[in-house]
Amino acid sequence: MANIPVDATAFTVFDMKELSAASFDAGLAEAGDELAVVFFWGVDCFNCEIAKKAMLAQPDAIRALGLRWFHSNVYEHRELGRRFMLHGVPTWFFFHRGKRLGRATGWHGHAQFEAAVAAVREKIRAAQATGGAQADAADTGGSSVD
Repeated sequence: MANIPVDATAFTVFDMKELSAASFDAGLAEAGDELAVVFFWGVDCFNCEIAKKAMLAQPDAIRALGLRWFHSNVYEHRELGRRFMLHGVPTWFFFHRGKRLGRATGWHGHAQFEAAVAAVREKIRAAQATGGAQADAADTGGSSVD
């Protein structure tokens, strides 16, 4: 089978920095106080391509979420897949100040992704209201957000 190049348009449009296992923690540190999201994807992943195309169809709405974007091909960086116990892609993990606060699995549309971002931001607000301690990632009851 011919080697088909990955469509990296979404990575460029949303200024996603590529992370490897070696650069992961330092890359997230660059986000500082921004809410960071890592898009875990894989080569020849049909659902990953669907997610990228859906995001590209509404770039202003995606940018309005105010996220610091990163991406990682877990087929190339398998140790990240193991580290985060990924069972499938696409998956997005949300981080604040380097701490994992939640994830969204699969692309279920912009509204559901926006809800995942809102849930994570609420965790940050709640933690800050209780003295700045970060909330641990906990199940919010949704099928695509934890």
